[in-house]
Amino acid sequence: MATKTLGTNATNSLPALAYLAGIGNLAAADVATLNNAIKDDLNPAHPIIGGSFTVQGSLYIPRRGWLQLFPGDWVAVDSRGWPIVLSADTAANGPWTHS
Repeated sequence: MATKTLGTNATNSLPALAYLAGIGNLAAADVATLNNAIKDDLNPAHPIIGGSFTVQGSLYIPRRGWLQLFPGDWVAVDSRGWPIVLSADTAANGPWTHS
């Protein structure tokens, strides 16, 4: 599985992954791509918040805490480093296009 793109039905896209339960379902490089993209958006230096996304389905939202993902949920990161979570149902049936 490789890093995907996610965006509204407009022409923009964001780096994203679908969370699949279980270790081994996500490549370490893909997890690293999201971890390197998640940043503290309020800090002018925009430091990377390493370890924010785990293969166990935990996602750290900067300054807000941990969120547990369910299988099929999608995580994307916008251009400022902010993580975006879509439920499996929203990703499948909402106004989202993903690869």
